[in-house]
Amino acid sequence: MSKQKTIKEAFSVIGIGLHTGEKATLTVNPAEDNHGFKFQRVDLDGQPIINADADLVVDTSRSTTLEKNGVRVHTTEHILAALSGMEIDNALIQLDGPEIPIMDGSAYPFVEAINQVGIVDQETDKDYFVVSENLTYEDPERQTEMLAVPQDEFRLTVMVDYNSPILGTQHAHMYKAEEFENEISKCRTFVFLRELEVLARKGLIKGGDIKNAIVLVDKPLPQEKIDEIADLLGKPHMKVEEAGVLNNIKLHHQNEPARHKLLDIIGDLALVGKPIKGHILAARPGHKGNVDFAKLIKKEIKKQAKRGPQIDFSKPPLYDINDIHKLLPHRYPFLLVDKIIELSDTHIVGVKNITLNEHQFMGHFPNNPVMPGVLQVEAMAQAGGILVLSQVPDPENYMTYFMKIDNVKFKRKVIPGDTIVFDLHLLTPIRRGIVHMGGKGYVNGEVCIEAELMAQVVKEKKDEPKVAEEVK
Repeated sequence: MSKQKTIKEAFSVIGIGLHTGEKATLTVNPAEDNHGFKFQRVDLDGQPIINADADLVVDTSRSTTLEKNGVRVHTTEHILAALSGMEIDNALIQLDGPEIPIMDGSAYPFVEAINQVGIVDQETDKDYFVVSENLTYEDPERQTEMLAVPQDEFRLTVMVDYNSPILGTQHAHMYKAEEFENEISKCRTFVFLRELEVLARKGLIKGGDIKNAIVLVDKPLPQEKIDEIADLLGKPHMKVEEAGVLNNIKLHHQNEPARHKLLDIIGDLALVGKPIKGHILAARPGHKGNVDFAKLIKKEIKKQAKRGPQIDFSKPPLYDINDIHKLLPHRYPFLLVDKIIELSDTHIVGVKNITLNEHQFMGHFPNNPVMPGVLQVEAMAQAGGILVLSQVPDPENYMTYFMKIDNVKFKRKVIPGDTIVFDLHLLTPIRRGIVHMGGKGYVNGEVCIEAELMAQVVKEKKDEPKVAEEVK
């Protein structure tokens, strides 16, 4: 399993916001495991924090704006794309103004800063959202279509079509995260010349400039109209005599606009709160569609959490019963784990098959057999014990003893014929042999038990062999 990542030390950049035109200092700080991305307005009383969460998006007009308790952060997509695209999971993003600096209109200035301070692995495994079935989204009004299909890594394919002779239909893709820095992060935001007046009258792009955006001219406008737009934006007058890219700015790629749309998707999907394993295909995407799709993914994550781990029982287990015998001291009839399906440094998924010929059903209850709750807890603990003992070279020399059981809840009865799938995670790192875990057991995708367990792993001292006295 890949480990979560953060930056080694903080970095800062200074610039103006694309839409507010206000100058701000952005400081990105390292953050602890499972922190995720959070924004902090350090210029306001109480320095409020806003989670990078799709459910907090309040505006998608040419950028993505978050708000919590009346506090906003504008244009979050490029810094989030830089962090997510560089496979960083945890960061505190401090800002002394209302909007993230636009810099050159891409994510590359942030990527450069990340590379300067470096990236560090953390202790906790990444918690991926794994696309297990197709997810679809459509916005007929905007003609936006998005699709997520199963894939063992994060991939993106984008198509844009603006019915413009200068832009035409463009495609872009990213098949590996390693492609982000050189192929995607440098691609700048873009706008059509004909759109500038509408955006300016809406109070947007106050900080817009040809230094931070690509301006596309698909049809020349009358000089009076161009002068009027320049006055609205507070920019000097200029002549535009032919279609193309304003001021002949050289594009990084022929399909730079499509690649920037891909960059925006990466930033907006960071609002899901988890890295994604799946292939995202998007046609005519925009911030609204991106955010709506992120919300759709969040709903799917909640559904998956209720169903528990999705087990393919046709695949061989990591540990079968013979392997478990080598790790656990328990034996029949008190060995309550049959196989292990998943295992990492911090989590484990184990399986217990319930059969009528088990001893407890002779008395609990003969005419209505139900697996005792205490045995469900014990089975969960044994799965946790395998997680710990699998990490020592001589597990046969260790014993695990309960210290505490908390927050135990039984959600449904377990009967012969059921299969319990236990999913446990370390709540804190193992220290001095103390193990603190939380977990749930599932039957047919429904929770049957949940609990927090604490135990101590002790290495048993072997008796020293006695040496007989030599008789003279």
